[in-house]
Amino acid sequence: MNAFRRHTGTFALVFPLTLFLGVFFIWPLLTVLQQAVSDPVVSKNLPRTTAAVSAWNITSEPSDEMRTALVDDLKSLDDDQKLGEVVRRLNSAQPGFRTLMRKTVAAVRDSTGPISLAEIDARWNDVAFWRAIAEATEPYTDRNLLAAVDLQHDASGAIVAMPAGESANQAILLRTFAVAAVVTLATCLIGLPYAMLAAALSGWRRQLLLAAVLLPLWTSLLVRTAAWYILLQDKGLINSLLVSLGLLDSPLPLLFNRTGVVIAMTHVLLPFMVLPIYSVLIAIPRNLMPAAASLGASPIRAFLHILLPLALRGIASGGLLVFMAALGYYITPALIGGPKDQMISSVIAFYATGSANWGMAGALGMVLLAVTIVLYGVYGRLSMKTTGA
Repeated sequence: MNAFRRHTGTFALVFPLTLFLGVFFIWPLLTVLQQAVSDPVVSKNLPRTTAAVSAWNITSEPSDEMRTALVDDLKSLDDDQKLGEVVRRLNSAQPGFRTLMRKTVAAVRDSTGPISLAEIDARWNDVAFWRAIAEATEPYTDRNLLAAVDLQHDASGAIVAMPAGESANQAILLRTFAVAAVVTLATCLIGLPYAMLAAALSGWRRQLLLAAVLLPLWTSLLVRTAAWYILLQDKGLINSLLVSLGLLDSPLPLLFNRTGVVIAMTHVLLPFMVLPIYSVLIAIPRNLMPAAASLGASPIRAFLHILLPLALRGIASGGLLVFMAALGYYITPALIGGPKDQMISSVIAFYATGSANWGMAGALGMVLLAVTIVLYGVYGRLSMKTTGA
């Protein structure tokens, strides 16, 4: 009885956290994954066609049964919104479906007798259009996941690269990784000396430096980004100061370009680099550097051979933390960057809200999530080693 009460009490303590994680973390992730691989639009709205093409080998001429089933489905599909979803899905797989379906639906709805699809439009004799219908009738697909990295299936079903210029998701992903890497490097170059200075000081001086790092975390990300939007303008504080001091003849282009994005993101993410490095440096005995100096090592040599190797775990942890956070940034590149500086989060937002293509939005989100999970696993290992040290 006591064991039952003990287990019940333990479960009662853990249940709220489990429920919170399930509702606000696991459920949304499963929903995103389902959206990425789910493709029920055509099969739900064209059921007769779905049944007719299930026995087709996708290479021979479409049968009369398939043509009749498609005509019957189009006659019974009187919901324009559902029809638009079907057309959008088919047009994404085979260009030209939008005009073809518009022409065909108008002819089907106006006709009262038998209809020949080939007489409406000769494209209905093209196997490629029927192959697109057959592929779209599958309730689950890897099409979105492949398209997220600029891949697709060819006519034989093999995975090949998309034609040049058809998709830019891979380029945007590489741009996202490049910007995140530059921001990580910039935060490291600034954060390491800052953390070393904070660890070397004591008393109110150390508290002041740490407060300067923590204070921005209490301010909204949108407010900090908007502040940089003002500072980086041609007539902003930075350019005005440089011009007034005579260092520049004309303002530097710091806004709506990659430079502004890196500057703003570096400022926003700097605390996530400083704090892990500081937590490692504060545990290093202070007598190591004086001992190296007493043995004849110069300050640079002592730093490179003693302090830096001991601080590498903190640098790696901070770098991974900054890199993971930078991968998903949306507000800062959207406000500070130009059209060629948008990161993958902006593309996900476009697919979700601009084109209502939740499948592609979910697929890109899954790619980004997979990369983040791998990096988080590395970060967890490094954090455990740092704690053990």
